[in-house]
Amino acid sequence: MKEKWVVFSLLIINKAGGLIYNREFHSGLNKLASNDLLVLAGTFHGVHAITRGLTPEALQPSSINPTPSLPSMRPRASGLEVLETARFRLQCFQTLTGTKFLLFTEPGQPNVDTIMKKIYELYADFVTKNPFYTVEMPIRCEKFDRGLDGFVKSRA
Repeated sequence: MKEKWVVFSLLIINKAGGLIYNREFHSGLNKLASNDLLVLAGTFHGVHAITRGLTPEALQPSSINPTPSLPSMRPRASGLEVLETARFRLQCFQTLTGTKFLLFTEPGQPNVDTIMKKIYELYADFVTKNPFYTVEMPIRCEKFDRGLDGFVKSRA
C-alpha cells in the first residue's frame, strides 16, 4: 500500500536568498503573488541565518574542537528547520552549498525527510548535472519538473 502524501508546494532558494524555483502541487493554501513569494524567500533566508546564530555557545564548533586544524565532528548549526501551523508545515533542507529547499505539506505529514531526500536527488540528477544550467540562477528544467510530478503527484 502506497503512503499518501499531501505536498502543497516547493520553493528553492539560492545561497543569496533569491527564489530560484517555485512549484505548486496541491491546492489548499492561499496562492501568493510573485512578489510575495520573493519576499517570503528573502525573509526566510534572513530568519534562517539569524536562528543559525542562536546555537548555544556550548555547541559552537570552536568550543567543541579546541584544535582548529582538526575538523569538528559536530554538525554545524542549522537554523530554522521546521515551522508548523494549524494549516501547513514548512520543512527546510539546506544543502552544503547553501541552497535551501522549502517544502510545504499538511501538518503532521509523516516522512517529510524521505520526501526531501528524493526531491534533492531529483535536483542533483536533473538540475546540477544539466550542462545548460547556471548555478544560483532560476531553474527551468523540464526533466526536473517531470521528475517532481512523477514523484509527488503519484502519491497524492
